[in-house]
Amino acid sequence: MTIMRFTWIYTTWPDPASAETAAGALVEAELCACANILPGMTSVYRWQGEIETAQECVMILKTTETRAPALRDRIMALHPYDTPCILALPVEAAASAPEFLAWIAEQTAVRT
Repeated sequence: MTIMRFTWIYTTWPDPASAETAAGALVEAELCACANILPGMTSVYRWQGEIETAQECVMILKTTETRAPALRDRIMALHPYDTPCILALPVEAAASAPEFLAWIAEQTAVRT
């Protein structure tokens, strides 16, 4: 019996419009069950030796561990940044809602 594992992908985008366009494509491709877009974030970071400040938005994607690599690759293809923030975080299944995890699994199932 294979144990289903889940992954939470955290990524940032330059604006809500680009995040929403990407989210639609990612959900449509069944690479993630859903995307949450949180606008209004300020990022402060070092880039090419300079301290930068930018207005961005966060996108959180829910997927399975097996779909996460394909999801990452698709985000990289859609993202306008040369080096996008994409962090995959494991989900603690024992502390999560089983029905919600089942929904994620159903939405991201590879169809033949």
